[in-house]
Amino acid sequence: MIAIRVLLALGGIWLAWYGIGLLLDQNPADLMSIARWFAGGIVLHDAILAPLCAAVALLARRLLPAPWWASVAWGGLCTATLLLISIPVLQRSGENPANPSVLDRNYHAGLLIAVAVVWVFVALDITRRYARTRPIATPAPDRGGPRNPGTAG
Repeated sequence: MIAIRVLLALGGIWLAWYGIGLLLDQNPADLMSIARWFAGGIVLHDAILAPLCAAVALLARRLLPAPWWASVAWGGLCTATLLLISIPVLQRSGENPANPSVLDRNYHAGLLIAVAVVWVFVALDITRRYARTRPIATPAPDRGGPRNPGTAG
């Protein structure tokens, strides 16, 4: 197990070295652009996304029953992931009229269908959890009262 970890660490160090070498081969204008993207991502996450997620989570915990929290949390995570990875195709930034095979689908409809499928699974999970925790109707226990004559027991 230790040998595998050492090999993975060495591979990671080599990939980092290679990536830094490629990065430093860029011209200064590109390096500044890359730095702005990294800084912008950090600011966007810390100033907007993290507080927004925390506020939505607090609101959901106040409004939704406790057994729903996990299902709604993973549904929200999947929805946010789908939205983030769909941004390039929804903006159609790589569209090329000379090549109609690029961005040739209705990505808005695809995103809506994917998000709907996620929330159908959330609803199924909530239903499954509810069915599992719902008490099952059982016959009343025998209280030891008078018995009918002629019955066994």
